[in-house]
Amino acid sequence: MSPAPVTALDPADIERVADLAARARGASRRLVLLSRADKDDALRAMADALDAASADVVAANAEDVERGRAGGMAEGLVDRLTLTPERVAAVATALRDIAALPDPVGEVVRGSTLANGLQIRQVRVPMGVVGMIYEARPNVTVDAAGLGLKSGNAVILRGGSAAQSTNRALVSVMRDALEAQGLPVDAIGLLEGGRDAVRALLTARGQVDLIIPRGGAGLIQTVVTESTVPVIETGVGNCHVYVDAAADLDKALAIAVNAKTHRPSVCNAAENLLVHASLADEFLPKVLAELSGAGVTLHTDPAAGSAAEAAGIPHVAATDEDWDTEYLALEMAVAVVPDLDAALTHIRRHTSGHTEAIVTEDRAAARRFTTEVDAAAVMVNASTRFTDGGEFGFGAEIGISTQKLHARGPMALPELTTTKWIVEGDGQVR
Repeated sequence: MSPAPVTALDPADIERVADLAARARGASRRLVLLSRADKDDALRAMADALDAASADVVAANAEDVERGRAGGMAEGLVDRLTLTPERVAAVATALRDIAALPDPVGEVVRGSTLANGLQIRQVRVPMGVVGMIYEARPNVTVDAAGLGLKSGNAVILRGGSAAQSTNRALVSVMRDALEAQGLPVDAIGLLEGGRDAVRALLTARGQVDLIIPRGGAGLIQTVVTESTVPVIETGVGNCHVYVDAAADLDKALAIAVNAKTHRPSVCNAAENLLVHASLADEFLPKVLAELSGAGVTLHTDPAAGSAAEAAGIPHVAATDEDWDTEYLALEMAVAVVPDLDAALTHIRRHTSGHTEAIVTEDRAAARRFTTEVDAAAVMVNASTRFTDGGEFGFGAEIGISTQKLHARGPMALPELTTTKWIVEGDGQVR
């Protein structure tokens, strides 16, 4: 069967993206000349402006939330979409945190003086124009704008239509703050329109330097397959917690429950719990009761299901698809494994390469796990919820890369730069 023909893009969308990208390119040329003090002052001004406009932003967000609920949006997505005064204050604080971080632009990665006297050095420089495509996560609007500014990049933001009122309000506040600082407002651009506008952005090769998608598997796959602009994949988190035979059960209980229930709608929430068979009788009744009591629907293999049944804990039998599902909700798949090898095999088969965790007091088991698990982040005796740019001390993140080229794990300032070589001589010829 022949593939379905690709629908031609609306020329109006192509023109809109070209204009947005051209203005962003002009802004990026000015950003690269700014000092760290200039950028930090602008970030703090943006933070102050967001604090001052908090009520307006929350009101705009309420329109999106109301529209989402009326359209049947899942509560996990509603939680991601919602901004409260406290969440607005948190994203403003993230901008101040970014301002306090070292400026990566101009950092010398390596350098040397050659035998012929040439001085060479590799330095960090901005990417240029970065397109950010994401779903109903308005905090990403602020994080991406702030990280882009600090790293000297202009950003073109394409948030999900579910957050359109919120994103308009946030971008307006931040652009006004830039203007008040005498900086180019087009350092932060907002792309609106339908799917054709997104496709026009994805195919703006030569006008846009990098695309970063942040959202569910469907969004990321669409961007990767349709983009002619280079892409860094982020996000999908089918994360596991493995409770080893040598685990401290109090730690294991706290970690498993936190990893699932602290904020289940985000990519670093755990979706799978693996328990060593030697601990099943003692540990499973406790952890399943805690999870169920927190509202978690348990998808169990036969052994975990038997433990749940004996303890009178509600559960459903896990299907083959459950082990590969990123629930982003109060649901979790639970399995009993005979040993560490079986846990590693299970994770290898089902991981999305985001974050995997082991709970153990056995250093040899921990070393094997950290060595053999192929993921962007591997935790030992800690919740998967710590895979986060803010928690890692990066101020914020533009996404969590699950690929291996250029960047892997939480992406912050250094990951938004590339490098160039500067060679200085005194008349040398070859």
